[in-house]
Amino acid sequence: MTDTEKRLELCMQAVADRIPFKPRIALVLGSGLGAFADEIRKISEIPYGDIPHFPVSTVSGHDGRFIFGYAGDVPVVVMKGRVHYYEGYTMEDVVLPIRLMRRMGAEILFLTNAAGGLNKSFVPGDLMLITDQISSFVPSPLIGPNPESLGTRFPDMTGIYTRQLQELIKDAAAECGIGLREGVYIQFTGPNYESPAEIRMAAMLGADAVGMSTAVEAIAGRHAGFAICGISCITNMAAGISGQALSHDEVKENSARTAPAFRKLLWESIQKMAEE
Repeated sequence: MTDTEKRLELCMQAVADRIPFKPRIALVLGSGLGAFADEIRKISEIPYGDIPHFPVSTVSGHDGRFIFGYAGDVPVVVMKGRVHYYEGYTMEDVVLPIRLMRRMGAEILFLTNAAGGLNKSFVPGDLMLITDQISSFVPSPLIGPNPESLGTRFPDMTGIYTRQLQELIKDAAAECGIGLREGVYIQFTGPNYESPAEIRMAAMLGADAVGMSTAVEAIAGRHAGFAICGISCITNMAAGISGQALSHDEVKENSARTAPAFRKLLWESIQKMAEE
């Protein structure tokens, strides 16, 4: 057993008696979406700090706990707050929660985030369905020993974001009357925002939105066998596009403004996924 497997097993042992059911969907809440956890019928919760060998969120707006409950009749495990590479954690730390939720039995990984817009047709407040990603500027979470219990050594990334789940989210958005963009998400390390030159480069590579999370979680999720979907909230236009300086306060403000529509879309999308 590798160190990664041992660590994952210790985490699972620590939470096993506190998991009230087998979750169907694992939902990662990005900045400004923490209130979604209050909308589900909560059964139990586990603060990350209660789990040995587990990373703890240190960023404002990321509470740091697993919430177990029902979105309607759908059993879900919700990450209220994630950990980021820029906090000083290793990539193994960053994706440990994803692997743990897969061990809990979740089948669908639903990723959300706050992102900067690169596509000049976007405006702050837009929601973007993630159709693909670029992760070349951050270390792969799969570097190192690869125990077969976690997944194959060379996982295919042709369809990281499951097409069927994308269609369900688009249907939910249409039924709710919520505008939904589509595009490619690129992850940089952070915590600094990107330079205008880096943003121009990312746009040339085909990215529509940029952030500091999500892509490595999707890689680990794909490796672990999850079906995956993701939505970005465009909270600001990326550096050099609007001509304004960027700030985390702007991210939080626009996240809060868009949150009601975002939460509604999450809820309705989850209901549709349960029907499949």
